[in-house]
Amino acid sequence: MKSHAAPPQGASPVGADAGATPLRADSLRAIIFDMDGLMLDTERLATPAWQDAKDAIGVDFDMSLLDAMIGRNYQDCRALIVERHGEAFPTDRLMEAWHVAYDAIVERDGVAIKHGLLPLLDWLEEMRVPKAVATSTRRARAMTKLANAGLATRFDAIVGGDEISRGKPAPDIFLLAAARLAAAPSSCVVLEDSAPGVRAAIAAGMTPIMVPDLLAAPPDIVGSATLVLPSLEHVHAHLRALPRMG
Repeated sequence: MKSHAAPPQGASPVGADAGATPLRADSLRAIIFDMDGLMLDTERLATPAWQDAKDAIGVDFDMSLLDAMIGRNYQDCRALIVERHGEAFPTDRLMEAWHVAYDAIVERDGVAIKHGLLPLLDWLEEMRVPKAVATSTRRARAMTKLANAGLATRFDAIVGGDEISRGKPAPDIFLLAAARLAAAPSSCVVLEDSAPGVRAAIAAGMTPIMVPDLLAAPPDIVGSATLVLPSLEHVHAHLRALPRMG
């Protein structure tokens, strides 16, 4: 197993003059993980699944929508498709075909766990830091994904995108996860790969750390006090190196 090197130059927060309070190990009371693209290497499976789905039902689906759908829940993705293609478009059939195609790809190729996740979870358990998952994926599908990856029992709470009325970038899913952990939002660190997820964490009054997956951090996040790190291995090193009070 690789050793956990310190974050490289350029991995420190940018825009620190925005007024963000530096995180200390003593204030790390809970940590909330996104799932797809952050813990599981699943986002790159979505594009071929959409291609297979549109071919299966014979529709002309605008694949340029996919970037905007990253990090969004089922209802928001559906709304994006309807907005682009109109009410007469077979949106529900397409999304159902996507799930079939996606599951077939997973069955054939499997899903990889992101590098650095397991040592990070081990360390958080050693430190007795409560952990939750807050994913835009519907709860039943999220539970299946986590169980298949051997991760379902590693978390104290799991919140799916169908358990809240407003998806990311609204703060609802993170606030519910914090409530299930009995943690104050201000004491929660959120790990996210998507811009909607980072914005949701900020709106919830939490401290986000972004680990970009398919898309780079956008300018508004790069220009904020949000810490952007290249991997979960770097997150682990950063959290371990936090200063302690006293």
